[in-house]
Amino acid sequence: MSSQELLAIPMPAGGRMDIYSGVARLSGKLWASCHRPPTGQSKTAVIIVHPSSNFLGHYALAPLAERGVTAVGMNTRYLANDSALIVENCVLDLGEGVKYLREAGFERIILMGNSGGGGLVSLYQSQAENPTITSTPAGDPPDLTAADLPPVDGIICAMAHPGRAIVYTQWLDPAIKDETRPFERDASLDMFDIRNGPPYSEEFMSRYRAAQVERNRRITRWVRAQLETASSRTGGAVNDLPFVVHGTAADPRFVDLTLEPSDRPPGTLWGETYSANFIPATLGHLTSLRSWLSQWSIDDSNANGPEHLSRVSVPVLVAYGTADNTAFESHARALYEGVGHAERELYPIAGADHYFTGNPGMVAAFCDKVVAWLDEHDLR
Repeated sequence: MSSQELLAIPMPAGGRMDIYSGVARLSGKLWASCHRPPTGQSKTAVIIVHPSSNFLGHYALAPLAERGVTAVGMNTRYLANDSALIVENCVLDLGEGVKYLREAGFERIILMGNSGGGGLVSLYQSQAENPTITSTPAGDPPDLTAADLPPVDGIICAMAHPGRAIVYTQWLDPAIKDETRPFERDASLDMFDIRNGPPYSEEFMSRYRAAQVERNRRITRWVRAQLETASSRTGGAVNDLPFVVHGTAADPRFVDLTLEPSDRPPGTLWGETYSANFIPATLGHLTSLRSWLSQWSIDDSNANGPEHLSRVSVPVLVAYGTADNTAFESHARALYEGVGHAERELYPIAGADHYFTGNPGMVAAFCDKVVAWLDEHDLR
């Protein structure tokens, strides 16, 4: 049986007040759950990470350790609260995790970005190998070209989408005309109006996707204006504000299974699509001006997985589930095709949903694949 320990990783300075908990700020710690093999001494560690999800109990940790690989479920400073998340700070956090494990004696480190972690690990390795980002999209620190970001030895994107801003824009409800009145809607762009479908026509989908991008850009224009207003009216004392975004689970693929057909069931990770589109638990309803630019703006966010994978030199494995109703095959292919070298693999997992729900056998098969891939590339 594998052993488990809690790692306390130093948290780097972020430059702004973006964690509400004073206890968390003063502790100066990032927390990770380390699972070691039952026998032998593993020289390879796999860090499983997401920008904000709690991965201390990730389903792959124990199975990977049982297969002889040390597995670390790492949390960023934005654990369970992405309302003020700055992607560039997540990169710094991940860098501290890599350094911690290097100093602990691990010779090979692999980053596994699960779900929203795919864009993060791609961005990390890109900036570790060839740093280009000198500030956040709002012009704030950190300067990643001056950061200590040790490169890793391999990248795994598991059940991942290309990046938060990309998938978020694909989910934005374009029928919302007034950001304060989500139920005053443009019927011609309303996926929940039965006159439009499902099934949805190519003409409707073309207009719909274009309107989603325009809504994202409309919010971005408002965000930049608000930043200027807040600064000018407070003499620079206020440099950020919170706000609400309504309608963030309105991808027609959730209800029309003829769009990008797969084994998936209808609906979202949060249940039936119409209610999920409005309830607070779903993606990106609560954010701040600066966080919007960093993680949700389609034109500004740096967390574009395919773009950054084109700049990495290490082997890349992209795994996806054929029954996933969140990270679609097209997302996996975008990541795979973004890799600019031959050491890449696209691996479908037949029948797997986003969390391998109720399928420990599929988890085992996935972890078998990870270990075989590590062996194939001499990473274990």
